[in-house]
Amino acid sequence: MIQKIDHLGIAVKSLDEAIPYYEKALGLKCEHREEVVSQKVRTAFFSVGEVHLELLEPTDPESPIAKFLEKNPAGGIHHIAFGVSEIAGQLQQAKNAGVRLIHETPFDGAHNKLVAFLHPKSTFGVLTEFCSTKPGAGCSCSH
Repeated sequence: MIQKIDHLGIAVKSLDEAIPYYEKALGLKCEHREEVVSQKVRTAFFSVGEVHLELLEPTDPESPIAKFLEKNPAGGIHHIAFGVSEIAGQLQQAKNAGVRLIHETPFDGAHNKLVAFLHPKSTFGVLTEFCSTKPGAGCSCSH
């Protein structure tokens, strides 16, 4: 079951260039940085109420974020992530409804979460992520 909007993923060319905008112009605080090797990105997280902003910087020219930036050189919103109570069940529900899954099986993502994505061709153009805290894991972030 979807519980909340967990985060918005925002593609950027450089965390070091983007973070000052979020801190100085918007007054937010970068609470956590992490590299997600499996997705070939570095991330930075900011809290806005109950929702996080996740900045995504590619670490490899073949990463999904690098490919997104090729098509969208200025960067921008890459995906919306829904926090779910049970990720496998949520994926099955989407699949049963005819949605194309990018990932049939959840994998390790940032912030001690299991994640999986739905294909934007099945979601009206919005790359959609489901995420849930790994069983037995707490948040590894610094906030």
